[in-house]
Amino acid sequence: MGIERHHTPRLLLRGGLVIDTAPHPVVHPHTDVLVEDGRIAAVGPGLPFDESDTGLEVIDARALVVLPGFVDAHRHLWQGVLRSAAVDASLDGYFSRVLGELAGRFTPADVRTGNLLGALECLDSGITTVQDFSHVQYSPEHTAAAVEALEEAGIRAVFGYGYPVFDESARQADWVRKARAAHFPSRDARVTMALAPVGPSFTPPEAVREDWLLARELGLPVAVHVSAGPVAMRPITALREQGLLTAGTLYVHGNSLPDSELRLIAESGGAVAITPAIEASMRFGAPMAGRLHRAGITTGLGADAVTSAPGDMFSQMRAALMSSHFDGDGDGEDDGFALKAADVLRMATAEGAAALGLGEEVGSLGVGKRADLVLLRADALNLAPVAHDPIGAVVTAAHPGNVDTVLVDGRAVKRDGRLLYENLGGVLAEAHRATERLGTSAP
Repeated sequence: MGIERHHTPRLLLRGGLVIDTAPHPVVHPHTDVLVEDGRIAAVGPGLPFDESDTGLEVIDARALVVLPGFVDAHRHLWQGVLRSAAVDASLDGYFSRVLGELAGRFTPADVRTGNLLGALECLDSGITTVQDFSHVQYSPEHTAAAVEALEEAGIRAVFGYGYPVFDESARQADWVRKARAAHFPSRDARVTMALAPVGPSFTPPEAVREDWLLARELGLPVAVHVSAGPVAMRPITALREQGLLTAGTLYVHGNSLPDSELRLIAESGGAVAITPAIEASMRFGAPMAGRLHRAGITTGLGADAVTSAPGDMFSQMRAALMSSHFDGDGDGEDDGFALKAADVLRMATAEGAAALGLGEEVGSLGVGKRADLVLLRADALNLAPVAHDPIGAVVTAAHPGNVDTVLVDGRAVKRDGRLLYENLGGVLAEAHRATERLGTSAP
């Protein structure tokens, strides 16, 4: 079972309020988008078409906002079955409860359910690409279950093979090699692979070197959490000293890093994924969006953990925008980090795609790119009238209930406000059973 795949080779979105995001967000009223064979073929007003062409499906988009699908650059999808299990927890509490206690109870079936539920939640709210930082690989069977769920959901994903934080025995290089060979034979597939090691902030240099060399051996990008300590107080410097600082690495969070570390990321061609809602609720440190923007670092947004924060991109965009006005040194003066709504929308689309190494494929409406699109109801009460500032409205006013249609590779995974998954009730039932078995349900 999976997404109902009603494949239309050619699709015309007619007369929508189109927002492109590259090189910078711009609004194009009364504009058409033509999709052919899963890619964007043309964008412009009044594109010609033959009404008698039975191979062309036309969608009236005059009451819709059309924009690239959102890109979630950092998320632990397996935690979908642990929604709101740690809302009031500190970071230490999250580590103890979720990663220390609950993660080890997950069977491969639980991982599959969590990943499927999380991926469908993404699609339902307009997230078409997700970086799944899956640090629950207790066995090859766990890995197979996670990847199978991503494929079934129909989402575009970068599967980050991660080691369980508190189980050194699961750090098996041969498992990574087998996963690479078994599940990711093509680099052009909709679901690709990255290595998501624990990294220099938390593990000894010897282990870091082994992990980075393994990624090089397998031709995998690296995604890694970073902070100042507890092992390496300057983790980016530590990578440079070992000759491991390479372009294409995705660093996550980094709130406690000084500007000197951010400069190394920028100079090396790395990117950063931030999760502003989680970083605020778990008190990671001062907000990062403005600092990274000023440093010129490619930055993506992520939901991180639905154990503690919302899972939609609208919430992340608002958190990033509002927190960028934070007075970091408390002097009452503008620190120069404040962002505009357009900056944040770009992080949620084009920059997020670039951060995952997918900037040539998704994240904007360039001709030839994958037709991963989200259509919002412009006539919804919370968005109308959208004409004053469509970009600002998407960032500050929209919510998942406004998502009318979602396309991945030009195929609808949501249409007319309905997710096109054939067995959604079954997934929800499995999620409830997993919750009871894991011992996380309310008394």
